[in-house]
Amino acid sequence: MELEGILRFFENKTILIIGATGFLAKVFVEKILRVQPNVKRIYLLLRASDNESATQRFCHEVIGQDLFNVLRKSLGANLESYVFERVTPISGDICDVNLGIKDDILREEMWNEIDIVLNSAATTNFDERYDIALGINTYGALHVLNFAKKCIKLKVLVHVSTAYVCGEKVGHILESPFYMEETLNGTSRLDINAEKELVEDYLDKLRVHGATKEEITSTMKDLGIKRTIDGVIAAYGKGKLKCFLGHPNTIMNVIPADMVVNSMIMAMVAHANKSSQIIFHVCSSMRNPMKLSSLSDFISLYFTQNPWIDRNGESINVFSNIARFQAYMAVRYKLPLKVLWLANLVLFQYYREIYITLNRKVEVLMRMVDLYKPYVFFAGCFDDSNTEKLRVAIRESGVNVHLFDFDPKCIDWKDYIMNTHIPGLIQYSMKR
Repeated sequence: MELEGILRFFENKTILIIGATGFLAKVFVEKILRVQPNVKRIYLLLRASDNESATQRFCHEVIGQDLFNVLRKSLGANLESYVFERVTPISGDICDVNLGIKDDILREEMWNEIDIVLNSAATTNFDERYDIALGINTYGALHVLNFAKKCIKLKVLVHVSTAYVCGEKVGHILESPFYMEETLNGTSRLDINAEKELVEDYLDKLRVHGATKEEITSTMKDLGIKRTIDGVIAAYGKGKLKCFLGHPNTIMNVIPADMVVNSMIMAMVAHANKSSQIIFHVCSSMRNPMKLSSLSDFISLYFTQNPWIDRNGESINVFSNIARFQAYMAVRYKLPLKVLWLANLVLFQYYREIYITLNRKVEVLMRMVDLYKPYVFFAGCFDDSNTEKLRVAIRESGVNVHLFDFDPKCIDWKDYIMNTHIPGLIQYSMKR
C-alpha cells in the first residue's frame, strides 16, 4: 500500500459526503482537497432550502473556517475557485427517502457517477429530542444505505459512528457488527418501526392535548439523549461544575479527529470493491488508555493555570459511587436549598428568584450526571485488531507517517488535552 497508490485511489473519483458540516466531514474534505487535487467531484449533502442556500452554508460553515487556513495560505485568492471546481454542495435531508434530493436529473447523475459514499451525519446535541435522533441517526443511516445501493459505480460505503453504540457492555469488545433487530443486551428483538410508531403516537397525543412547543421538546428529549464529554469540560471551565460522578479508573476513549479521518481514508483504500462488513474501532483504550482520573487532573490543572475570566481554578471532586455523590449533593446543595425554600415561605417568597436559579443549577447537574453515567462507569475495552491491520499496512508500505498516521500510541495525553483539546474547545465552542 504505497503512498502513490493511496492518493491514486482518490484520483478522478466522485465522493458523496453526508453530514458535510460536521467536524469529521470538514476535516475529511480539507484533507482530500489538500492531498489529491485531481479528485473528480465531491458532492456535499447539506440541510438547506435549495442548492444556492446549501452553497452559502458551505462557504460559511466549511471553507470559511480556520481548518482551511493551510489551503488558504497555499492558494490565496484562488481558494474558492479551486474548491468549487471540485465540490458541489446540494440541498437535502438524510431523514428523507433519496436523501431529500428533489432534482431527478441530479439524482440520476449522482447514481451514475459516485464511487465513494461517506456518512458521518448524526445529531450530536447534548440533549436531543428522540424523534429527531431517531430520524437522523437511525432512519438516516437506512436512507444512506438505500441511496448507495443505487450507485452503479460504488466501490465503498463508509459509515462513521461512536464506538459507544455497543451500549453498556463490559470487558473486551470485539470489532463485530450488529444486525437488524439485534439488541445490545440480548433480551428481546428491537423493532425500529415500532420505535417510530411510538414516537408518532407520543407526538399525536401531545398535539391532541394542546401541548406547547416547549412541552413537546421536553417530552421528546426525555425519550432519547445524545452525549458528549465536552459539555463537562465547558461547565467546569465556566465555574458551573464543582463535582462529578464517575469511577477514577474508567478508561476515556478520546481520539483526535485527524487520526479518525486518516483511518477512514485508509479503510476506503484497503476495502474498496470488497463485499464485506468490516468494523474499525478507532480509539485509544487498547493502545494508549487514559483514565477519568487523569482527565480530571488535566482539566483542573489547565483551568488553574488559565482561569476562565476571573474564576480561580479548583479541583473537581470525582465520586466513585452514587452513594457518596448523593451524600455530597445533599449536604452541599439540597439542604441549603431546603432551608432557602422554608425561608421563602416565611418571608413571602422574598428569595424566590434566587431559589429558582439555584434549584435549576442543581437539576442541570443531576441531569448531566444521569446522561454521562454510562460513560464514566464504562467497564469495556475496545478491541482494535482490524484497525491495527491498517496501521501495519501503513508501516510496511513506507507511507509518510505524518500524512496518514492514526496510531494513538504517539499521543501524550497531558500535552494533547492541555495544549490542543481544551484550547480548541475554548476558541471554537465555549462562549464567554
